[in-house]
Amino acid sequence: MKSSTTLLITCSTVFLAQLGMSIYLPALPEIARDLASSASQVSWGLAVYLIGMALPMLFWGSLAERIGRKTVLLSALGIYGLGNLALPASTTLESFLALRLVQGIGASGISVMARVLIRDSFRGDVLAKALSWISISFVVALGIGQYLGAIIQVSLRWPAIFYLLGSVSLLIGLIVARVPFPVLTGENSQSSDWPSYWRILRHRDFLLPALAGGLGYGVIVAFNTAAPLILQGLFNWSAVEYGLLGWPISAAYFFGALAVNRFVLRTGQRWLMTAGVGLVLAGSAVMLLGSIAGTSIALLFWLPYCFAVFGQSLNYPISLSLANDGSPVDGAYAMALSGFIHQLMAAVIGGIASLLASQQAWPLSLLCTVLAVGAMVCVMLVSGRQPD
Repeated sequence: MKSSTTLLITCSTVFLAQLGMSIYLPALPEIARDLASSASQVSWGLAVYLIGMALPMLFWGSLAERIGRKTVLLSALGIYGLGNLALPASTTLESFLALRLVQGIGASGISVMARVLIRDSFRGDVLAKALSWISISFVVALGIGQYLGAIIQVSLRWPAIFYLLGSVSLLIGLIVARVPFPVLTGENSQSSDWPSYWRILRHRDFLLPALAGGLGYGVIVAFNTAAPLILQGLFNWSAVEYGLLGWPISAAYFFGALAVNRFVLRTGQRWLMTAGVGLVLAGSAVMLLGSIAGTSIALLFWLPYCFAVFGQSLNYPISLSLANDGSPVDGAYAMALSGFIHQLMAAVIGGIASLLASQQAWPLSLLCTVLAVGAMVCVMLVSGRQPD
């Protein structure tokens, strides 16, 4: 499979999986009314989705080594598509959350296979550059998802959101089925899965950048979990106004990912990652100060977050690349394990953000700042290991 085809498939599938995180957020209050639940209870749907993404990632990675990339990707697209098509039938909070879990399991396989296919085709700084295209797909989904979700919710109501996701997922599956994939040679399929994962996990050159990427990702997850309640509560934003916020967020992530794509071969990965996490920390700290000093000014809440998003878009593809390069085991294992770590951290952070969810901005801002400090510590340790 050509590198250009690999990038097209991986970007399309990542875009689809990430829509599952953001596209329904503007409709959260309406979903809560239809399910006779509170908005804070329905906001657990994001954390459950992330749990579904995290738990089977190691399984997906092992399966990719044993039965091949194409079979695993088609299976994941099928699960994701059917989960979405079933979601509008939810009549209770419990059934909604259960189907969000199924949806997340399918998105898990999609996410793992996107990274594995990129890893199969690229190495080193070029791998970081290729992974930046996945970051661009991620953020376009983040921005377009919020806006598209708001438009669909206003015009067709929230079930149409999930019907759209399900239909597109199955359509992409039909296209992928016609694309030739490289045949698995069996070199890595004979290795023992769990000892391989354990060996990678104990390796500092893998673990530190993986943690740095996961903590920065947690800032985005925390904001997506709690921000709808804050902006549509404390600041009295409408669903459409909240959806429009996706555009500056998308622009921030897009330009950051574009900077990685353009400059990583010149500056080296560690310098860009340090700058990125520094921006995440600065943006989160300004959010915290703004939420304490000027709680009635929404700009002091969302604009610093855009700078944090820009920083994370620098950090994330590089953290994945460095973690993969630092792995002592070849094959799909390192990408699957880094994905598992990131999604597990995201699920825990999303759960914490749900517990802290209120119409006050400072608890979310404080959580983001703590996560950014943790990411900076990891980056300092990575930078101290060895130069580019």
